[in-house]
Amino acid sequence: MKGVEEDVLTRFQVIKEQHDAEVAHLTEVLKERNRESRRLKSSFDALKELNDNLKKQLNEVSEENRKMEIQAKRVQARLDNLQRKYEFMAIQRVKGNFQAAHEVKSLKQEKVPVSKTSKVPLNAQVYELLTVFMEWISGYHLSKLKSEDSGMDNVKPPLKFASQRNDIQEKCVKLLPVMTEQLQWMPFVSARLHEPFVKFIYWSLRQQEAGALHSTMTSTLRRLGEDIFKGVVTKGIQDNSLEHSVENKPKTATFFRSSSLPLRFLSTLIVLKTVTQADYLAQAFDSLCLDLKTDEGKTLFLEYQAVPVILNHLRISSKGLLSNVIDSLLQMTVESKSLQPFLEACSNTLFFRTCSVLLRTPKLDLQILEKLSIILQKLSKIKSNKKFFELFTIHLMLQEIQRTTHPEHAFLCINLNSTLFNLGLTKCSPLAPSAGH
Repeated sequence: MKGVEEDVLTRFQVIKEQHDAEVAHLTEVLKERNRESRRLKSSFDALKELNDNLKKQLNEVSEENRKMEIQAKRVQARLDNLQRKYEFMAIQRVKGNFQAAHEVKSLKQEKVPVSKTSKVPLNAQVYELLTVFMEWISGYHLSKLKSEDSGMDNVKPPLKFASQRNDIQEKCVKLLPVMTEQLQWMPFVSARLHEPFVKFIYWSLRQQEAGALHSTMTSTLRRLGEDIFKGVVTKGIQDNSLEHSVENKPKTATFFRSSSLPLRFLSTLIVLKTVTQADYLAQAFDSLCLDLKTDEGKTLFLEYQAVPVILNHLRISSKGLLSNVIDSLLQMTVESKSLQPFLEACSNTLFFRTCSVLLRTPKLDLQILEKLSIILQKLSKIKSNKKFFELFTIHLMLQEIQRTTHPEHAFLCINLNSTLFNLGLTKCSPLAPSAGH
């Protein structure tokens, strides 16, 4: 038994040593695997961080690239404008040098001292001829097309007419940058030629209402609006080709601030079409309201079909201007010979759609609502307008406003009651609100 016990203990000791050696080996292998795992995790974290940085850089580069593309388009548009201006100036310089040389030769022959005269780019007769053509085209072509287009309410224009309109729009897009450049020369031209020139610009702008405006036109329209608003001041010209320099005093061409009502009125409408600065627009609407107090101003409003121009600003996003916009329309509702034509110009889907959107505005200012109710009340007297009130559910909105309006707001209640009475939706007298208010 003792020998067996010693043999067992010996074998057990051998097995234990083998086990300890194997455990030590496996422990070492495990440590090595852990070290490898940590290295892989560290490498993975580094790669992940690098990948995140690359993604961030890619997004920044993509955004920068997008901005650069937009800037490149603007620069290209400005370059095109400058190129046209350079070509025009080059032609003028050649003609000016030729004319100056001819004048010097004449002066030497006749020995007459040089008198201080203003040199007009090209001769004045060319400008007279061009402005006559512009007035002709504006009065008998562009404005007529606009009038026909606005008269076709909910009617699809014939294919030939639509093609003609597209062709005219493209021509106007090409002409507007050139016309904007020509504004710089207006101080050299007789003031009586300014109105036909600005009128042509206005009707060219109005042709763009039915189509999408080219992106390259943004800078052109901004510059056009600013020049019309501020006016153009040109410094004196020095002609060094003459033996005696001819120096002119600075010349000015005013449009928006002109003393001529027709020119000022046209310029105001152009500012409203092209400018986005709130302070400019506020001044433009102030000027418009003053001009509309005169019968001539009301006549010009109708002649230039200004309702769509005003409606473009009759939205809640122009909250600061909303009161001024309504006031300009309200001036046209004063009793005059222009009242009925104005109401007919407002009797279309564009006007009623705009009013519908405005009436849906929550917590609309009471004064705005009162002024709008005056216009709607007058429009409700035209029987054919009932379909527009129903099409845009304006009659339902007016009934809801009538139901919720406090009786203290008697003026609004009377207008609402009168409008609903004209539409045949109430039997109450339009002279007084019902007791249910």
